[in-house]
Amino acid sequence: MPIINRIAGLAPEMTAWRRHLHAHPELAFECFETAAFVAARLAEIGVDEIHTGIAQSGIVAIINGQGAGPVVGLRADMDALPILEETGADYASKTPGKMHACGHDGHTAMLLGAAKYLAETRSFRGRVALIFQPAEEDGGGARVMVAEGIMDRFDIAEVYALHNAPGQEAGRIFTTPGPIMAAVDEFTIQIEGRGGHGAMPHETIDPIPAAVSMVQAIQTIVSRNHHALQDLVVSVTQIHAGTTDNVIPGSAMINGTVRSFAPEVQAMVMARMRDIVTGQAASFGVEARLDYAIGYPATINDPARTAFAAEVAAELVGADRVDAAAGREMGAEDFSYMLQARPGAYLFLGAGAGPGLHHAGYDFNDEILPIGASLLARLAERALPVAG
Repeated sequence: MPIINRIAGLAPEMTAWRRHLHAHPELAFECFETAAFVAARLAEIGVDEIHTGIAQSGIVAIINGQGAGPVVGLRADMDALPILEETGADYASKTPGKMHACGHDGHTAMLLGAAKYLAETRSFRGRVALIFQPAEEDGGGARVMVAEGIMDRFDIAEVYALHNAPGQEAGRIFTTPGPIMAAVDEFTIQIEGRGGHGAMPHETIDPIPAAVSMVQAIQTIVSRNHHALQDLVVSVTQIHAGTTDNVIPGSAMINGTVRSFAPEVQAMVMARMRDIVTGQAASFGVEARLDYAIGYPATINDPARTAFAAEVAAELVGADRVDAAAGREMGAEDFSYMLQARPGAYLFLGAGAGPGLHHAGYDFNDEILPIGASLLARLAERALPVAG
């Protein structure tokens, strides 16, 4: 089963949609112009229902098939990133400081392409729910859409999504059963000492040695408190203190990220970080406060749906270009909330060579649009086969 001919014929239209979206990026929940563009295309396509304003700017559209049956959800994210674009493309962002640097413009265009094909052919029973989601990068739009009841409101039985993967062979599809992307947490440590003259440290309570010692101790959580065969990342990504060379500052700040898969590992990290901050603060005579923010949970694929999705992918691009047990990624994804609510699968689609995700020079590879749209459409058709 190769790429769907009708969808291949939609490649120029999908490319035009994608490049329009790329030129007009919006952040988080503020995807109102993006949603208006998507809703207009859905109306032209002739879907049966368009429900807007979910999670502020999200959309769920319904395509009815041939007769009664369950509902399959297909999700695309719509939001961009706060990055100044450096691609130099003719269709580059028209809003300085905002950029589609993760390919959500491509994901949206692929789902629109799948929608156009499914609305024309309707070679499935039941219904397909097209989920256009804001705020994947920041804010957890999937969590909000689930909390606002989309799974029950539209009776969604299972749900699928895919993400482009630069650096992987274009058209290669990979996934894995069980955990595929990590839970993501954020920590901030605020340290308060007493500042003073850099030549008179004895008159100060210097927060910098305390910060340095905390950072060093935090590194031992992975190396000494954690089983070596489990996946865990604890990264300090920011240290801020001071303004000049001859002044000892009064405060310091440490910030970072934690990536894990198991709740018990997450709990261990939180406990050890609290102990480290408390103990080091006492050792150096400073006051310190740990703010530990639990973020997106781990993205956990349903094994049966993952095997099904890999089978559909193999029919589409060939078994030699599908890896059904590719292993875990330490990145995070708020599709995890949808997979907590309903069984389903998350897949990656290789995008070929080029700058990576969240890079100012990144651009979505339009050549994979027909592959992604065909995969989404086939997932719906195969999950909802017409009887007879």
